[in-house]
Amino acid sequence: MPRIVVIDSGYDSYAYERDLFERHGFTFEVFAGGHHDRVGKIKFAGDAVGMFLRWTTVDDAFCAALPHLKAIVRYGVGYDNVDLAATRRYGLRVANVQGYANHSVSDHALALLLACSRALPLGQKTLQLQFTAPPTPEVMDLHDKTLGIIGLGRIGSTFCRKARFLFNRILAVDPYIPAENFAAAGATPCELDVLLRESHAISLHCNLTDETRHILDAAAFSKMEQRPIIINTSRGEVVESEALLVALNAGQIYGAGLDVYREEPPGPDLAPLLKHPRVVATGHYAWYSVSAMVELQKRAADNLLALLQGAAVEDELS
Repeated sequence: MPRIVVIDSGYDSYAYERDLFERHGFTFEVFAGGHHDRVGKIKFAGDAVGMFLRWTTVDDAFCAALPHLKAIVRYGVGYDNVDLAATRRYGLRVANVQGYANHSVSDHALALLLACSRALPLGQKTLQLQFTAPPTPEVMDLHDKTLGIIGLGRIGSTFCRKARFLFNRILAVDPYIPAENFAAAGATPCELDVLLRESHAISLHCNLTDETRHILDAAAFSKMEQRPIIINTSRGEVVESEALLVALNAGQIYGAGLDVYREEPPGPDLAPLLKHPRVVATGHYAWYSVSAMVELQKRAADNLLALLQGAAVEDELS
């Protein structure tokens, strides 16, 4: 029987995937080797026709080593680790799972934003010594402020619809979204420089591309006139880490809430940023909720089966 494999494991159960594929005449197996064992994963995949992955890099060499492979589904959004040109050259159908975590990621971004605005990291540290005293005189209200959103796709627009009740005004930048989507979410479209200049909080919800890599760098921070809060639940590399730390230390920004990093897990070189008193840092779990996990695995499995059956898949790379 044709094989389906999971080469990046880590979920508690694969019961839905196993049941689905075995009912349709496939065998289903999960790689039990190491996180970074690329050679072992390729050997394990062997004659597989379908594959689930999360972080393993897919490139020309990977595709060439698996001549039976017909379709790949990435658990998650984006294709950061998949060379899409390579998969096209080898005729592979590729999909991910778009929008499965709209609510969990937007909720997490809001949590980080509120924690930063209320100076919760500082407040926890000064609770015993300065009880009843604010940890900083700069604790901000949001009702009269402007929020800037970079990326108004599924997650960004969900975040916008929730946040619009907290802010006086919302600006958004996304060159790939039609004007009616801005209006539906409650945001005003603008140029990036305007958003950087006028926003009191900036939340990033864009994919990582050559266009968005380091979209917030030293030059961008220098344009921020309102000393904003920076929230990043998208991809670590959209913000230049060194420039962010310099901006924090120079008082160019009020604080930062981070769930993603340029390297994951973050190494010792990022410790000064993670331990900064105005940073709230979490471990790339903004995507997670019980319902989001169930939806992710179910839709990933349904997508892979549809790809192998030659059906249209909404989440497929176009």
